[in-house]
Parts: sequence; structure tokens; C-alpha cells
Amino acid sequence: MKRREFITVLGGAVATWPLGVRAQQGEHMRRIGVLMARSADDPEGQAWVAAFLQGLQELGWSVGRNAIVDIRWFTGNSADARKYAAELVALAPDVILANTSSALTSLQQVTPTVPIIFAGVADPVGAGYVDSLARPGGNITGFTVFDYSISGKWLQLLKEIAPGVTRVAVTRDPSIAAGPAQFAVIQAAAPSLGVELRPVDVRDEGEIERAIATFAQNPNSGLIVTGSPLAVSHRDLIIALATRYRLPAVYFNRYWAAAGGLISYGPDLLDPFRRAAGYVDRILKGEKPADMPVQAPTKFELVINLKTAKALGLTVPQSLLASADEVIE
Repeated sequence: MKRREFITVLGGAVATWPLGVRAQQGEHMRRIGVLMARSADDPEGQAWVAAFLQGLQELGWSVGRNAIVDIRWFTGNSADARKYAAELVALAPDVILANTSSALTSLQQVTPTVPIIFAGVADPVGAGYVDSLARPGGNITGFTVFDYSISGKWLQLLKEIAPGVTRVAVTRDPSIAAGPAQFAVIQAAAPSLGVELRPVDVRDEGEIERAIATFAQNPNSGLIVTGSPLAVSHRDLIIALATRYRLPAVYFNRYWAAAGGLISYGPDLLDPFRRAAGYVDRILKGEKPADMPVQAPTKFELVINLKTAKALGLTVPQSLLASADEVIE
């Protein structure tokens, strides 16, 4: 089955997945919580949960037969995150899956004992969630969303697709450990590529719009959008601003390119959710999160939107097209 078909079929299934399914008689049921920092109708979030549920099924965990899955969704509101984290813990789950730092932080505040697997955190050591990648300690482990080294690749790609760019605005979320860290890697690569950087914080829409509008008044400008939950919550605005001001832009995952952004490079975000099912299976069979190493991404995707490139008057080099995992026309 093609990747796009997988998202469509399974994503649709998750849209109507019950928050909990009552046990069938005679089966020993295990309870799994899922806390998602996305709206319940978000297609990407649905696809992630679908990948997780499919992974569980492949390992022998069937909802309604030997597993109950309780799913809670929230959209960036810290009060909602704490509320739903407390709801899930009150259900006495055997293990909980969390998809972002905001979801993980809320769960960490509620329980020091329930095993938690994350599938979308950038810097779990820097954020204090685990003691180390090899030996997490405590009740938390999981899958990082990307390696910081790819941040430099974003700047290289921007220069490759838009060689004339000499000034680059870089969005960042200073409230999370990954924000300054991603910017620092890009900053280290900038001198060798002849690029001047300007950080743009993403705390609110007004701040983003003012900063990009001011920056775009200068010629030869480009944009890099680094990974953060706040960037995701403002993604439609950021893509619209890049389009309005004709800024060549590189984004941190394929959703942005699929939604009209120029180019994206980052990990396959379905993969850690599939792999998270394996960690949940191991915990349900008796292993401890403290002894299960945090794992890095293993699959990366380069996506190019040719329609956007043409609108910006850019000719995409054949070498770049040849290396793309997906080309949107």
C-alpha cells in the first residue's frame, strides 16, 4: 500500500476511533492511553495514531479483545493538556503514548510512575525528561523527532534551491530546549554559505506577522521554519506569509510542503509511532522504560513542491529533484 493510501485509510479510521472500548468477557485487558497535542480532526495526527494502532495490532494487541485504548486530543492549550493528562492517569493505564513535549510535560506533572512513551520530542535530555539517551531512568522513554545536525541541512537546501538568498529568517520557539539548539546549528553553518540570519520567535500570530513582514522588505531573503509545537499551531499563517512575500522557504516536515510550502526535509513522522507500538508491547510484557534507550529517527524525507517553486520563479536543480522522496506538481 502506498504511503498516501495508508494515511487516507487509517487516518479515516482514527477519526471515529472510540475513546475507550469495553473489554470482551474472558480476555485479560490491558489499558493504553494516548495524549495527542493536535485537534481530533487533524489529518496528520490521525495518521500518526493510526500507525501506532496498526503497529499494536501487528504485535497481537487488538482493541476490544485484549486492549483498551483511551485517546485524548488538545490543541496547544496548557490547561487542556493538564486536564486530559489527569483524565488518562485516572483511568489507571498500563502505559501512555505522548506525541510532543507539551503532552509529555503535562503527563510528567501528573504521574511519576505510569510508563510513558513519547514519539515526537526533540531533546528529551536537554528538557529533563530522561537522564540519558542510553539509560533514560524513571518512567519515560521513546523516540526523538530529529537529530539537530539536520538543521544545517535546511540552510544548505535553501541555498541550493534559491542560490541568490543572502539573508534568512529562522523561526524558533525559545521556550523549548530544541528552539535555541536548532538555531545554533543553522548559525554555525551560515558563514560558510554567505548567509546572514535573523531569528523570529513564534509565540503569537502578531509577532510572527510583524517580524516576517519587516524582514521580507529586504532583497534576497529566505525563510527556515524549525520544528516546534508553536510553529505547527501557526503553520497556515507562516505558509501564507511566505507566499505573500515570495520568500523561498524550507520546512521541517512534509506536511508543510504538501500544504503549499516550497521544500521540506525531516524525519518520516509516521515511523516513530509505528516503532512506539513496539515499546508499548515490551512494557506490557514486563520491561521498564528506565532500561529502554531513547531512539533517534531512521527515515528521512525530502519533499519539493514544484508548483510553489514555479510561482516563486525558481528552477529546481535536477540533482535536487533526483534526490527527492516526493515531488508535488
